[in-house]
Amino acid sequence: MALLNTSEVAEYLGVPEARVSRLERESLLIAAQKDENDQPMFEQEAVTKYKELAERLGGI
Repeated sequence: MALLNTSEVAEYLGVPEARVSRLERESLLIAAQKDENDQPMFEQEAVTKYKELAERLGGI
């Protein structure tokens, strides 16, 4: 299970880090765990699925 931090997710999705934080806050992208600094870590598979769904619905 590959985990991505907020910065890596933002780069993958092509959005600002603040957008990733908002997606997590709104439970649209669920963090798998928190790192040692209490920052969210996301499963790569979940991020990929979110991206595919968002693109089908008209964009991220």
